[in-house]
Amino acid sequence: MNESDERYSTAEDAIFDAFFLLLKEKDLDKITVSDVTKKAGIVRSTFYNHYENIPALLEAAEDRTIRHIFRLMESFHPKNDRDMCFSYFLAICNYTKKNPFLANLLQSPRETAFFEKAITMFHRYVSEVTSTTISAPHERMAFAYMIAGAIGITIGVLHKWIADNFESSSEEVAEILSKIFLSGILPYLS
Repeated sequence: MNESDERYSTAEDAIFDAFFLLLKEKDLDKITVSDVTKKAGIVRSTFYNHYENIPALLEAAEDRTIRHIFRLMESFHPKNDRDMCFSYFLAICNYTKKNPFLANLLQSPRETAFFEKAITMFHRYVSEVTSTTISAPHERMAFAYMIAGAIGITIGVLHKWIADNFESSSEEVAEILSKIFLSGILPYLS
């Protein structure tokens, strides 16, 4: 990575960090470019070198969040292992609790668009994986539907947890998600 790339990455990280911090202080629709540049310690032109406006930053933050969740998902290899499932779902719960953007997003009118974008990305991933690991088209289709269901259940549980203002612990929610996966979904994936 050359110095120019490094500066670009550092400024982008500062913009995201500032944006996420501002989400703890303000409603999404109240955040301005000026707020972000002040919090990030950058000049306006630096912001505009990266993003056209706040909606463009929002779109990039959604994509970044999906990529982070996707990396967590790629690391999960479902087996009938309660500890592995619990660790995976605990990581997702902790990520959700620490990420004010995701929590805010799952409670906003943009939730549907975010969910559709995430499902599309996950569908592509599942299609790629199943095309090389499952030979029968009917089995691939069933597997894809089961994964879509698992994602929907997970997002639904996280949505309720956020709406309940994280009253339950991450461990309690991870335990619920593990039970759902191990007893309700994994048997159909085998």
